[in-house]
Amino acid sequence: MATCGERLIEILENYGVELVFGIPGVHTVELYRGLKRSDIRHITPRHEQGAGFMADGYARATGAVGVCFIITGPGMTNITTAMAQALQDSIPMLVISTVNRSGQLGLGEGRLHELPNQRNLIAEVSVFSHTLLDANELPKVVARAFGVFASQRPGPVHIEIPIDVIASEASSIDTTAWPLPSAPAPPPEAIDRAIELLREAQRPLIAIGGGAIRAGDEVVRLAEALGAPVVNTVNAKGVVPAGHPLSVGGSGSCGAVREAFCAADVVLAVGTEFSETDYDFYYKGDLSFDGSLIRIDIDAAQLSRNLKPHLAICSDARHALSALNASLQRDPIPAKDGGSWAQAIRDGLQQHQDTRYQAFFDTIRKALPEAIIAGDSTQPTYYAWLNYETEAPRRYFHSASGYGTLGYAIPAAIGAKLGQPTRPVIGLIGDGAAQFTLGEIASAVEAKASVIFLIWNNQGYGEIQRYFENAGVESVGVDLHTPDFVALGKSFGCSACRATRLDELESALKKAVKDPLPTLIEVRQADFVDGYPPA
Repeated sequence: MATCGERLIEILENYGVELVFGIPGVHTVELYRGLKRSDIRHITPRHEQGAGFMADGYARATGAVGVCFIITGPGMTNITTAMAQALQDSIPMLVISTVNRSGQLGLGEGRLHELPNQRNLIAEVSVFSHTLLDANELPKVVARAFGVFASQRPGPVHIEIPIDVIASEASSIDTTAWPLPSAPAPPPEAIDRAIELLREAQRPLIAIGGGAIRAGDEVVRLAEALGAPVVNTVNAKGVVPAGHPLSVGGSGSCGAVREAFCAADVVLAVGTEFSETDYDFYYKGDLSFDGSLIRIDIDAAQLSRNLKPHLAICSDARHALSALNASLQRDPIPAKDGGSWAQAIRDGLQQHQDTRYQAFFDTIRKALPEAIIAGDSTQPTYYAWLNYETEAPRRYFHSASGYGTLGYAIPAAIGAKLGQPTRPVIGLIGDGAAQFTLGEIASAVEAKASVIFLIWNNQGYGEIQRYFENAGVESVGVDLHTPDFVALGKSFGCSACRATRLDELESALKKAVKDPLPTLIEVRQADFVDGYPPA
């Protein structure tokens, strides 16, 4: 006899799953029955929120689906914050949990880990949440989840399985993967209309978000054909290499970029939702401009949010851009001098640069030019938001935009390292946020994931302190007692040190990348800067 839990492992293997993040519990034992016999590696975090952030970091660094096994009740309430971050940032995550026995659901009899309706709770932080009541339906439900990841705007999917269903007999079910649906392609008439608008443009501008992360070659080709500067959000850093003459970088929140939107007569926006955290970081008001707006997004609902387009194209970014490029190849448009304009925008972004923070990131780039950085909500990431660009996608991401959670960087960096074991990975986090998920350092040591945990210590919630000051309110609750991070790192089994100068930081990073175990490097803000990044 093969159980539903055993068949689930086989199905996941057939969809290419190589890694699962989970904390076993009384209700999930049957979920693990077939795991030892599989090729799937299991990583045990120290908290279910850590499991979700690890899956998130793994997915961002690799493009694959992050998978979690989570217990009923408290396990699911613990992971909801990580799922909410993934939902806002469109990160593919499959969360498989248990739930109480099918005959006990909704009775409110005080069973272990019981919630009134677990699925309804999780539905608010997922693309969909499904309760599996029949093991024979398992292949279809998993296929539906991977269909979302392949053809829609991705996000977390939750499948809960009652503990009696997990243990039920399922020998006869088909465990082969279902064919995945194709992502939507654009209607030819929409491409024709977009070409008409672009052909008339004298100052075209391209804005890309995380939805364009798989379409880098197509974005570059189109930008060069049009002579259009390219503005990117955080989740699109590196889609157009930072060194490309048409790459602007920065942020839609910066004055120079906002002025560029106003100067453009046609803006082509690809896979970006025009959210507050990407385009109004300084609370100057919603982005507005007088030119024509062409929006391309895989999610039809996004095309009706924030900015009204002149032309809305519901399509996968790569399919739509490939169609535009094919049309321009047949009938080219004389390219505009976008390089000069892009340089002018970059020059305008200089006002947001701070030589002290820039030197900090230059040191990281000098020591580890190929590194992936997973950032948290901390002073350096607010600077990187606007000023740190990469030469390839999936090299920088953070939790400061989107849902804006704390404690992200330590577990997300672990997930990224497990997904990209040959590449240096840095978890950049503040002393306050670090104390949310410090326990996950033990998970990194246990998994032999040689992550570099770079802790920026200003002994408190520095950004919130600035908000108190700007509001003229006497600050409360932002000055924190912080542990001895170096001693703490060593107690976990890491290499650990404190860098007080840039040359010490460079040496520590170069040494850390050769260490088979994690390294914790503490830098104290007072040793590097005497204030905040420019407001």
